[in-house]
Amino acid sequence: MTPAAFNQAFRAGFERLAAWSDLLDAINVFPVADGDTGRNLQVSLAPLKTIHAKTDTDRLSAQLLLSARGNSGNIATQFFSEFTQTPMVPMDKAAQQGARAAYRAVQTPREGTILTVFDTLAMQLAKGAFSTAIADVSNLLRHLQTVVQNSREALPRLRTAGVVDAGALGMYLFFEGFFCALIDRLEDCRPPSQRFPESLKISAAFREQDNQGYCVDTVLRAGPEIDAVMQGLTAEVESVVSIARGDMVKLHFHTTDREATRRTLDATGALVRWSDDDLTHQVQAFNRRTPETGVHIVTDGAASLTRADRQRYGFTLLDSYISASDGSQPETRLAAQDLYRRMRAGEPVATSQASLFERHQHYQRLLQTYPQTLYLCVGSAFTGNYEAAVAWQARNDPQNRMKIIDTGAASGRLAVVVLAAARLAKRGADMDTIVALVQASLTTSREYIFIDRLKYLAAGGRLSRPSALVGDLLHLKPVISPLPTGAEKIGSVKNRPEQLQFALRHLKADLAEAVAPLILLEYSDNREWVEAEVEDTLRKQFPAAEIILQPLSLTTGAHTGPGTWAVAVHPDPANRLAMPAAGLSPGPSGRPAIPIERNIG
Repeated sequence: MTPAAFNQAFRAGFERLAAWSDLLDAINVFPVADGDTGRNLQVSLAPLKTIHAKTDTDRLSAQLLLSARGNSGNIATQFFSEFTQTPMVPMDKAAQQGARAAYRAVQTPREGTILTVFDTLAMQLAKGAFSTAIADVSNLLRHLQTVVQNSREALPRLRTAGVVDAGALGMYLFFEGFFCALIDRLEDCRPPSQRFPESLKISAAFREQDNQGYCVDTVLRAGPEIDAVMQGLTAEVESVVSIARGDMVKLHFHTTDREATRRTLDATGALVRWSDDDLTHQVQAFNRRTPETGVHIVTDGAASLTRADRQRYGFTLLDSYISASDGSQPETRLAAQDLYRRMRAGEPVATSQASLFERHQHYQRLLQTYPQTLYLCVGSAFTGNYEAAVAWQARNDPQNRMKIIDTGAASGRLAVVVLAAARLAKRGADMDTIVALVQASLTTSREYIFIDRLKYLAAGGRLSRPSALVGDLLHLKPVISPLPTGAEKIGSVKNRPEQLQFALRHLKADLAEAVAPLILLEYSDNREWVEAEVEDTLRKQFPAAEIILQPLSLTTGAHTGPGTWAVAVHPDPANRLAMPAAGLSPGPSGRPAIPIERNIG
């Protein structure tokens, strides 16, 4: 086996895991039902997506350390920091070292979890269980499958919920992709529903109790007092995973007092990085799982939609990837403000599509999970997603249960169309009714994207550098719109007031006959200005409109750069886009008041 073959296998393993990450989130009940195991594993192991022949293993280990999120993600990165030494280190030895490192990281190891998968893999490889023979790979995977299936009975929470452990399943999916790629048999990867029937849907009787506190990931710089700091910290927090590598220490833990814990770490001067998730919010969102609809809506991450939207309306987002100096991450999993900060500092960023294998795995998951799927693709002028989906469907969907539409849209325009479709699907509409709404929406919806600096377009190859330099010197700020023919320039202004006037002029024309339009405001790193100036103005000009404020798609933002903002509109001429009215007090007209939604991504 060549190093190139192993690198391809690592990429295939990650891509299979990424494609099924939503399933892992849906069954994540251990140790807390917070619905983030898929997300955490995908973000944590993303450095494996870009592994190649010249990858420095020490640098890869550092990337894994910094990207690690959550309990499962931190444990998994410890294993893979050692396992990626293959083939320089024999595979069985690398697996043993990885399993030991994963166990050492956990304060209270539990059987029937991700750790047991690593342990079983290491034991089977030590017995000589792997060769390039198909039968040997099948036998190895059967052992891992048994571990995952047994996890349902090994842990009381899983037994009550009626599901297997999400982290263990995630690693099974990874290794199935990894080993099948090594023997050039990726077609042997099977949907989890075929491997684990009756173990992938949470029992209706299961409900997580409210869980107070925060899930924290932090990086500390090792110093003379680090041992005392860690000893004092770990005595006060729960679910601790600790990793020491070089002069850095990575800690994952749950705490009920986020502010006090952070002050303690700040006082040491050793705090390098901090991120946290609100467990109360996550558990409540998990308990509010959206019921399945007759038609499941799917779209691309290039739409200006968030994971909060996905949870609320129950649709699927298919990610592209954003690459920077420290690797590649799924666009809807990335910290947008950090990306814009780095762009302002001059760091180059780029976008890339998911591989065909990853996209095919997504399509397979959708076909296995939902009776009918409507895939609203980003416009084919922007990506090859539509062509890839249509070609896969021709080979794999003889009953045509997946309807695929080339929307010709992207960013906010795609977002308002998807929201209209998802709301209608949530009310139980059939496929023909939803498709008719989508087609009408694509005719009437509009978007205006206001770019602050041309140099970012030049950096991404969308504009020549001399043209960008001249434009920036003259303070020219183009206005573009994503159309079926691509992103087209529709105007140019010189400053923010002119941008706002341009938007108002066009919106008044677009919404002249609208009764209850939807306006989507999108920001990059300028939320405060967009919220204070643009939103306030639009509320006064269009008092009957529903206004949603949320981040610009990072696929767009990575090209247009910091300072960009946009506005998309859905006039709703057929009055099919119902307002969510529950709990709203009546306005002066007697109708429910118009809400302002604020999503932070």
